[in-house]
Amino acid sequence: MSSTSPDWFVRYQPWRRQAEIGFWVVILAAEVVFNTFTSWIDLRRGGADFPLWRPAVWEVTSTLVIGLLIPAVVAFERRFPLHWGTLRRHLPWHLAATVVFCAVHVVLMIALRKAVHAAIGDSYPVSDLARVFAYEYLKDVRTYALVLVAVWSYRLLLMRVRGEARLLDPPEPAAGAAPSPPPGPAPRPERFLVRKLRKEFLVAANDIEWLQAQGNYVGLHVRGHDYLLRSTLTEFLDQLDPTRFARVHRSYAVNLDHVAEIEPLDAGDARLRMKDGSPVPCSRRYRDALGRG
Repeated sequence: MSSTSPDWFVRYQPWRRQAEIGFWVVILAAEVVFNTFTSWIDLRRGGADFPLWRPAVWEVTSTLVIGLLIPAVVAFERRFPLHWGTLRRHLPWHLAATVVFCAVHVVLMIALRKAVHAAIGDSYPVSDLARVFAYEYLKDVRTYALVLVAVWSYRLLLMRVRGEARLLDPPEPAAGAAPSPPPGPAPRPERFLVRKLRKEFLVAANDIEWLQAQGNYVGLHVRGHDYLLRSTLTEFLDQLDPTRFARVHRSYAVNLDHVAEIEPLDAGDARLRMKDGSPVPCSRRYRDALGRG
């Protein structure tokens, strides 16, 4: 059986990076506007004659630093993914990361505010840095968590559209059948069941062109489509034919039958050009694996 991605998703791919950046720009810009006017109204309600530009500078500098930190949070979550199986092991790392996140946020935010105030001949005094850090930390923990929730939600949406693969369940023995032989090495799966947009279809193992480790998943690239299977790259390669599939990088493996050309690079590395036109990195450590084909 075959599958085609929805037209909107196919058209979305070339613009995916711009759309992801644009999403955060819109969200952060809206937060700046909302927080600026909220702070300004509160200050004036207290009797202070505050010009609008002051809370605007405060919110812009704070939000700008948070925006610059979002890619670091996303990269850190990929390195220490959070799910039920890793929660106990990785949650302490993320709690520590919130402290670093807040420290960088406060230092850069204050530096930017001082620079802006100095440029217009004004000053921005900070009398109690510890109190500022404690106040900002309560907000930054929430911001850190909301960034992770947004990333997980977006990843789940893409997974539903792209499709998630799993191994086919072994057939149940018929009633009265002879006992199964003693267990031996698990047979290599010939097909995978792919669930996508409430539809199911089969993907032949030999049709997989290349693979990429993606956090807790392995991305299976098959005839222009991407499917995710919950596994590590090492575990998944153990189930594939070693004469056909070879690891070429810490995060990549290829079907040798689908390698079109090998472009040598400096320091013994290489770039593989697959028959579908996709470039795949090949590190020097794994170059010998290409000779098995």
